[in-house]
Amino acid sequence: MSTASLAATLEDLALVEGKAELVGGRIIRYMPTGDVPSEIAFEIAVSLRAHAKRTGVGIAYGDGVGYAIRPPLPSGRQSFCPDASYHVGPRASNPMRFLDGAPIFAVEVRSEGDYGPAAEAEMAAKRADYFAAGTRVVWDVNPVAGTIAVYRANFPEWPAISGRGAAADAEPAVRGWDLPLDTIFTR
Repeated sequence: MSTASLAATLEDLALVEGKAELVGGRIIRYMPTGDVPSEIAFEIAVSLRAHAKRTGVGIAYGDGVGYAIRPPLPSGRQSFCPDASYHVGPRASNPMRFLDGAPIFAVEVRSEGDYGPAAEAEMAAKRADYFAAGTRVVWDVNPVAGTIAVYRANFPEWPAISGRGAAADAEPAVRGWDLPLDTIFTR
């Protein structure tokens, strides 16, 4: 009798409690984030939401929204669950399910375990997947260093890095919006 496991599907992912993504037929679960990473992600999402309301363009999401990628990317990735994101495409046909496609702008806030060579490689692979799926800008937010590395699809290997006292933007994905870093790096 074979004990080979079947690959997980987006339907399986929808049944998972908490934050998770589907890559290569495996559900990857994420630990809850701590105080500072959660606060930073929330502040970014609130600022994006205010921009979306003011301009009437796009929808801002906080942590927990799922984006379904169909068909899967060559890496096997079938979903994203960014810490904050901005979406300009159509809403989900079933509003209780994942959004189809990738966000135009994704924010990944580093948590306690997101440092070191293995984490760097994982984050670089995830950024490549975002860009392959159509995301135009990805922020890598580093609460420890107090910096944001802004990666753009047209220059994925050359981030613009901003720190305290500066502002970061998400051009060309989110036009006319920027965020003073002193509003999120308050500790």
